[in-house]
Amino acid sequence: MANSNLTSAKNAKNDEFYTQYHDIEKEIAAYLEYNPDVFLGKTVLLPCDDPEWSNFTKFFAQNFERFGLKKLISTSYAADSKNYKSYYQPTLFEVNDPQFDSYKTTKNGKIFTLTHDTTGDGKVDVNDLEWHYLAGDGDFKSDEIKKLRDEADIIITNPPFSLFREFLAWVIEADKQFVIIGNKNCVTYKEVFPLFKENKMWSGRTEWSGGMWFETKNQDDIDKIIDGINMKNVSSMWLTNIDHGRRHQPLKLMSMAENLKYSKHKEIKKKESYERYDNYDAIDVPFTDAIPNDYNGVMGVPISFLDKYSPEQFEIVGMCENEDLYDYKTKIYTTAECKKAYFDKFGKKGTYDLNASGVVFRGGLLEKVYQRLLIKHKIKTI
Repeated sequence: MANSNLTSAKNAKNDEFYTQYHDIEKEIAAYLEYNPDVFLGKTVLLPCDDPEWSNFTKFFAQNFERFGLKKLISTSYAADSKNYKSYYQPTLFEVNDPQFDSYKTTKNGKIFTLTHDTTGDGKVDVNDLEWHYLAGDGDFKSDEIKKLRDEADIIITNPPFSLFREFLAWVIEADKQFVIIGNKNCVTYKEVFPLFKENKMWSGRTEWSGGMWFETKNQDDIDKIIDGINMKNVSSMWLTNIDHGRRHQPLKLMSMAENLKYSKHKEIKKKESYERYDNYDAIDVPFTDAIPNDYNGVMGVPISFLDKYSPEQFEIVGMCENEDLYDYKTKIYTTAECKKAYFDKFGKKGTYDLNASGVVFRGGLLEKVYQRLLIKHKIKTI
């Protein structure tokens, strides 16, 4: 029975990742540094947020006056509606409140709001939060939460990763400003990449390297315990359409000749030239810091480039992932060619989906490279 429970837990989608206070503070500071009035007079909605546990709610409530917020709204999913069923026990904060309902505590979501000083202590902070049960379970797709979305100016949260596509579409549909967290792989989603390409969304201030550490309530999926708290490292990033200064810092780069002579990467250093794709009119640049500053053609770069992307310096023209970029794509492989490439490389029958990637010749064999964005310098370089 124990093994069965463990397997069920691992197979469930665990979306209960709680963002650390200092990570929120560091990220939001970048927007305030760029524009001190970014939150002034605004209504901020924190959906999917478990207000009693959430550092998002604590952070914005504690800084309500400093940011000049008009209203703070925080909502949560009902315990019974979550994909991952962890042991649930209502907090003493809820149980000791006269409106506590033993049925609604698991079946209904909650809403916390903050607008003014309710305690009479002369300041507006976390102690002034007011709450009640939602009519429904707190699903962001419900009319109840959509109404709150439409009221808000800015949406900020760490949404369930399993629902990221739907959640982002929900935000974009309402044409709101947002700061959200997503898995790094979301960059390649067909619903997400065009937003990067069209500069309707970009990476937040926090660097991508190393992933992010979250508190987790899933006892079966812990990476380490930090100060007595169960933590999970997740390959994730901040995504936003609010401007910040790091976004406009150009990369300092070497010329192609300098990279080939001095690069710290063995894949580049002392090579005769950068590899060219067999199926794209572009060169392959496997490391962001190896982008040559004097090459004016199209370059394939890792998706982690978006962490350093400045729209004044570069233009994103596409992605080597099943995109029919006829301006740059030079070849479509036949099924026979894909099968032959697989057999040549692995010595057995199979199909190598060469059309889903940039392809280079290595050791006389056709080889797919990792996911690549196609970019070029925005202006003519020297």
